[in-house]
Amino acid sequence: MTAVQPKPTSVGETFDSLSPATDEVVGTYPIHTAEDVKAAVERARVAAQWWEGLGFAGRAERLRSWKGVLTRRLPQLCQVVRDETGKPIVDAQLESVLAIEHIAWAGKHAKKILGKQKRSAGLLMSNQAATVEYQPLGVVGVIGPWNYPVFTPLGSIAYALAAGNAVVFKPSEYTPGVGKWLVDAFAEIVPEQPVLQLITGFGETGAALVGAGVDKIAFTGSTATGKRIMAAAAETLTPVVIEAGGKDPVLVDADADLDAAADATVWGAFSNSGQTCIGVERVYVHEKVHDAFVAKVVEKSKDVRAGSDEAAQYGPVTMPSQLGVIKRHIQDALARGGKAVLGGEDAVGDRYAQPTVLIDVPEDSEAVTEETFGPTVTIAKVRDMDEAVELANSTKYGLGSTVFSKSRGVELAEKLRTGMTAINAPLSFAGIASLPFGGVGDSGFGRIHGPEGLREFARTKAIARQRFTAPLTLTSFSRKESTDALVAKLVTILHGKR
Repeated sequence: MTAVQPKPTSVGETFDSLSPATDEVVGTYPIHTAEDVKAAVERARVAAQWWEGLGFAGRAERLRSWKGVLTRRLPQLCQVVRDETGKPIVDAQLESVLAIEHIAWAGKHAKKILGKQKRSAGLLMSNQAATVEYQPLGVVGVIGPWNYPVFTPLGSIAYALAAGNAVVFKPSEYTPGVGKWLVDAFAEIVPEQPVLQLITGFGETGAALVGAGVDKIAFTGSTATGKRIMAAAAETLTPVVIEAGGKDPVLVDADADLDAAADATVWGAFSNSGQTCIGVERVYVHEKVHDAFVAKVVEKSKDVRAGSDEAAQYGPVTMPSQLGVIKRHIQDALARGGKAVLGGEDAVGDRYAQPTVLIDVPEDSEAVTEETFGPTVTIAKVRDMDEAVELANSTKYGLGSTVFSKSRGVELAEKLRTGMTAINAPLSFAGIASLPFGGVGDSGFGRIHGPEGLREFARTKAIARQRFTAPLTLTSFSRKESTDALVAKLVTILHGKR
């Protein structure tokens, strides 16, 4: 029996969170109304002022304590993740550990990145002292996904908190229990004010958050939903940061370490049941090593299996409707002349999708052009890496990418139209807290993580302070003609050279 997405019976009631592996009810949560959301944002306004008042040091101390709670209770957190997503405990642990690293980095570096900075005033304005500071926005609304319910939303939440904002967090309706666990742990460390609040429900609750007067929305999810959020946010000029879908490529050069490239492809394509926005969906391989690479991928994939037992490498497809998308993409690829060297149409069941490796798939097929978000991968032969780059960039998406090459790794990485690229390692950019994370095109815009992620949740404030009266008064109707003549001469000396 296929799991059915829980639906509310009426506004203001509750909904059940179900295990995608068994349909067992693992939790019951309120469906927050627009009024509930508005009230949460109003509470957050007061909390934000208090939280900002703690200063960088005070906030850093609270964030350190929060990550300590998460670390000490890691097995408990991982079990909640497994209950709601079906993923193996070790995968839940991996995303949680990375999230803890990001909390640590954000808290430690916020003052250095966002503190007051001096700027040069220039020769003409040398009587001025110029500074820039980054002030908290106020209240940030975070709408999180279900595929990585710890790592992904905390990439926004931790950085928004470190920057001095209060946060109202709406997790996916598939993983409300993970969201509640995280918020409850934070409340233990910050009991004074509702600095981080939870709201739960469906699309209507998320829409209410967008329109509730928050100072910014951070959204992770599908491109289609991201566009709707942008349209709604435009009504109130609420800024947004959007991390949407991906169709991430891997490039394998003739001199690549094929074992490492094959291993990265298998893990990147199939881990988490392929439900990874930066997961591997397309591979472009130099013709000289194509056949050997395909053979290695197939061999390494043979023992990879979906299931809910301890031996399974990944779990069920969390969102039941995605099974239909995965099957349709495989069917289209095969109908267009592609070949399944592993798996195929029959690999997609009513809860699980087993690994599928496709070759000879036309570049205009759905399996190549649309995000599959399942455990499938297409492998294409190219004459050289120039063709690989051209094909990799021929997509509306532009999130992550990976290059395997001993001699041209950096060169190829710089040519890829993506927000992030890993060289000779799978998805390594996601684990480096100092690197910004985000995409271009239909993969969204804005950045989380790193200095850019901290500044994403701050308001830039420029301040010019006159240190002494300038000998030349430029901003006055009483200035003399001789002053204008002197300014023209100075500008010519400074900037008029050919």
